Formats: sequence, C-alpha cells, structure tokens
Amino acid sequence: MQQQKKIVITGAPGSGKTVITQQIARERPDRFVAVPEAATQVYTMLQTRWDKLDLEGRHDAQRRMYRLQLEQEARLAREHPQKILLLDRGTIDGAAYWPEGSEHFWRDVGSTHEKELSRYDAVILLETCAVLGLYDGDASNFCRFEDPQAAIQSSQTLRSLWGGHPHLHEVGAFPKLDEKIDTVRQLIDSIL
Repeated sequence: MQQQKKIVITGAPGSGKTVITQQIARERPDRFVAVPEAATQVYTMLQTRWDKLDLEGRHDAQRRMYRLQLEQEARLAREHPQKILLLDRGTIDGAAYWPEGSEHFWRDVGSTHEKELSRYDAVILLETCAVLGLYDGDASNFCRFEDPQAAIQSSQTLRSLWGGHPHLHEVGAFPKLDEKIDTVRQLIDSIL
C-alpha cells in the first residue's frame, strides 16, 4: 500500500496560497483534499491577528496553529486515505512567526526542523504579488498585517525555512492569478 502524499503550498502573504489550494482541490475532488490554513482559523477564533497580540499571546497563537495543523492533517488523512493532501501552509510556517526564532519554536513544540520537513513529500513556495506592486494588505484576509516590504521579507524567511526540503519548487509572482494557478497545477502534475 502506497503512503498518502502531502503537498504543501506555502508562501508569503499575498502569494495566492489559499485560492490556489482550494481551486485545485475543488477541480479534482477525486484526487485531492485541501487542508485549510491553520492561522486564519486560529485568528478567527481569537478574533485578532498576530500584530495585535502581546508576546505570550503570539506564543499561544503559534502553539494553537501547530496543534491544529497536526490535527487537521491526521483527521483528513484518515477521512480521505486514497487522496493527496494539498496543504495551505505546513508546520514549518509557524517557525517564521515565532518571536525568538525557529530553533526556539521547535523546542517549544517538541519537534525539530528536520522532522517537520520530512512530514511532506513536496513543497511549492509561491512568491508574493507584493513584488509586482499588486499587494492588497488585509483587504482580502483580515489577519494579514504585513505591508508590501514585510510580505517580501516573509518570502525570504520562508525560503530559508523550507530550503532544506529535497522537493522544494518555487513559483514566481504573476500579474494574473489564473496564470499562477495554471503553473501550480502543471507543477503538481509533474511532481506526481
């Protein structure tokens, strides 16, 4: 029996992660199941966002996201054993937002960077549209707090954190989201 595959679609704010993940899963429900972004769910439940939290609140939110991510992956894998999990972010992303840095995050959640990288079969890192001047801030996602420059910096942080994955693929920014979706769709087909 073949092990279930997990493909992460990640990237900085404004990179199209959620739209692309949901669209591809919706187009091929026989093949994929989308794992929703944990951060948006946690911030919705807390009715806040990262920049409005104090230090302990940021720690608490990131711990919740990590646990929710693991729970969602396990539950959806059980419910859809024959499908490929298409994840809107992965556990590695939480390390990008841990105030003291990624090594402190791994210690806090009782894991390692290497262990978390090994959870996933492939990673698609999307470039933020902020590099094209098309970034809409929190207009399309209430928990987005980064300005365009911070979104670009977030891309660099995520590239560093995911860079050790043996099957990391990068997709640049596109002026039209449909073009980016087509590129990601083709990339996933080539990965599989």
